[in-house]
Amino acid sequence: MSGRNAPVTAGARRRLALVGDCADCHGLCCVALPFSASADFARDKPAGTPCAQLGADSRCGIHTELRERGYPGCAVFDCFGAGQRITRQTFPGRDWRDDPETARRMFAVFPVQRQLHELLWYLVQAVGLPAADRHREGLDRALAETERLVDAEAEELLALDVAAHRATVNELLLAVSERARAGLPAVGRYRRGADLVGARLRGADLRGANLRGALLLGAELGGADLRGADLIGADLRGAELAGARLAGALFVTQAQLNAARGDRATTVPAGLSRPGHWSAERAAPPAARPRARPAGAGRRQRRR
Repeated sequence: MSGRNAPVTAGARRRLALVGDCADCHGLCCVALPFSASADFARDKPAGTPCAQLGADSRCGIHTELRERGYPGCAVFDCFGAGQRITRQTFPGRDWRDDPETARRMFAVFPVQRQLHELLWYLVQAVGLPAADRHREGLDRALAETERLVDAEAEELLALDVAAHRATVNELLLAVSERARAGLPAVGRYRRGADLVGARLRGADLRGANLRGALLLGAELGGADLRGADLIGADLRGAELAGARLAGALFVTQAQLNAARGDRATTVPAGLSRPGHWSAERAAPPAARPRARPAGAGRRQRRR
């Protein structure tokens, strides 16, 4: 059967609903969230104040030039489809421009809905793993409850203890991760939140490594094998992924890819897109790359 006529699986439909669609949103991320002047944002912006680049049509006026104009943080951000769900379902037919009370409630719901959508992204990945079989009942319950919550009324979302729900889901995700990584070469490597900023890991065998919440800013991961590595919450800003094997890594998001630097040889997990800013060229093999050692990198790598 050709790809054109192949049936769309339930998992694929769920993933599609978790992809941000700025054309079907009222620019909520450009208004509700605060910006702080930094390497990610060119200027400060308080929460609840429209970004100066937001047009009357709810489109960004510099969308194609965000990185060049000093807004790489906007280029990386992903609402996981929360923006359009709020626009279509939570507040159908309403806009934050309608009145201050509508704006207040929409802005308060947005971060809650975004966290729920992010959890759905991870749950959809988890239920598709062979390692999920032992946890099937719990995962199915968590998936059903999270899907119910994203469709809830604004009042229920505003009253939700999202941190408690996230903790419950995370226990399941961790259990699946541990089972999926069992027996892989790097299963004992690193601990959650490891400081690997600027770490030199070119060509490293990181299959099964625990990189949950790891700080990998500017890390050199060219040619690294990350299959089966748990990357949930890992900070990949500026990380070099040229030629890295990311297909098969656990819990990768589009925002993580958008924040990193890859090339056409970098493999990408199913359901994600190769970022447009990645190099179209294939990087040289790790052995041919410069061997300079960033200051302090060895110290950071020894933290387990």
